Amino acid sequence: FFTRRAALSPNMPALRFSGGILTYRELDQYTNQLAIRLRKKGVAKESVVGVLADRSPEMVIAVLAVLKAGGAYVPLDPDYPEERLRYMLSDSGAKLLVTGPGLSVSGFSGETLEVNLSSLRTEPAETEPVCAHTDGGSLAYVIYTSGSTGTPKGVAVEHRQAAAFLSGMQRQFPLTEDDVIVLKSSFSFDASIWQLFWWMIPGASMYLLPPGWEKDPALMTEAFVNEGVTTAHFIPAMANSFLDQVEMETEEKRTSLAKTLKRVFAGGEALAPQTAARFARSLPETAVIHGYGPTEATVDAAFFRYDHEKDRERMRLPIGKPVPGARLYILDSEKAVQPIGVAGELYIAGTGVARGYLNRPELTKERFLDDPFYPGERMYQTGDLARWLPDGTVEWLGRTDGQVKIRGYRIEPGEVEAVLRQIDGVREAAVVARTEGEETALYAYIEGQDQQTVRTELGKRLPAYMMPSSFIEMKKWPVTPSGKLDRKALPAPGGAAERRAYTAPRT
Repeated sequence: FFTRRAALSPNMPALRFSGGILTYRELDQYTNQLAIRLRKKGVAKESVVGVLADRSPEMVIAVLAVLKAGGAYVPLDPDYPEERLRYMLSDSGAKLLVTGPGLSVSGFSGETLEVNLSSLRTEPAETEPVCAHTDGGSLAYVIYTSGSTGTPKGVAVEHRQAAAFLSGMQRQFPLTEDDVIVLKSSFSFDASIWQLFWWMIPGASMYLLPPGWEKDPALMTEAFVNEGVTTAHFIPAMANSFLDQVEMETEEKRTSLAKTLKRVFAGGEALAPQTAARFARSLPETAVIHGYGPTEATVDAAFFRYDHEKDRERMRLPIGKPVPGARLYILDSEKAVQPIGVAGELYIAGTGVARGYLNRPELTKERFLDDPFYPGERMYQTGDLARWLPDGTVEWLGRTDGQVKIRGYRIEPGEVEAVLRQIDGVREAAVVARTEGEETALYAYIEGQDQQTVRTELGKRLPAYMMPSSFIEMKKWPVTPSGKLDRKALPAPGGAAERRAYTAPRT
């Protein structure tokens, strides 16, 4: 996609960032330079390369260069604890780590290569184009997600799956060369895939929101107006903060934003009808698209376009209809198709189903199953409950297991629990997710160690998005008649329960 567009639109802006613009020709040149260097270091088809970088031109150049060299990239967020970064590098088998300026992972036994835009600009230009020796079945990237065993698992996605998804996006929501997609997600989050690559197909451009600005709605709104952002992605919780800011802006700025922001994709967790309605009131010309899909299905498997006149009375928004090339099945425990209106487990089949979990053949076999309706193809068992609605859309109803999504990140509370038990002094631990209004948060219950020590130690081992919002010290645990932990009877967070050790009442 990128090489073809660079040949067709060499002088068009490709990458916008604080401090400058790179044209397609320039971005193509710099990625060629780095790709040749990577090839000399042995990167080839199926090579896995770690990329550690902030949201920056260096990050984009590194990702494209790994792909051009024929390898697959593993996105590594610098905000992750080093222990987790080392695990991801070790588990993926990466022998080479490409980093942005000044970044590294201590204890990494492989080779580290730093990329600097300033240095690339002074290097001699490469005259020969670089074309990867890959095919549709070649590995493109590995994104790590939370695992119930206490360690993250890498989802392996091939070029054909990512290309099919991106082509489908362009067919459903056509961009032109005048569009500007904002990259505001961490590139270790699967929604980054369309933010990183979709714009290349029509010759549009991508704006890199400076690191940290995604947490400041005022800075974000200002940047959207100044850079002419037309397409953005929001986690529903952040969408409300963004709308709070929009509603406080002057009429002039709201008008400017309404003229440029054509479409907003909301995903990562369920979008409340109230939030979609707020968009319709504040930015009536902006299309709101509710997306659904796990990393194992290459970002989104379904989309639902909100219509304020038709949908404002809904109790919950559907996840919509399958994206081009995808098939959604709602099946019972015997894998029989459920009729309209009847809940069942959601399975995803079609072109977006990932290769599987990297180096986890048993887990891959457990979750990536033979498609009973299309012999020779596979389907992914999501663990989500859903049902078909009479209008042909699918409604998400929740999880069949304990997995939750918080601020768009998929989290297994069992993983946090397992890590808690590894901390010295912790005799027992439990982690539960609670939802109040539209917000879901994790709460940790611990015994044998004080909460400050646990909080500090956990922060060294888990990324910030997986940290519980509260830690409650326990003296006794509520149990069911069978002697198992009664999670429903764990004390609600807040007040005295968090200030002192909790003793379960007699039952």
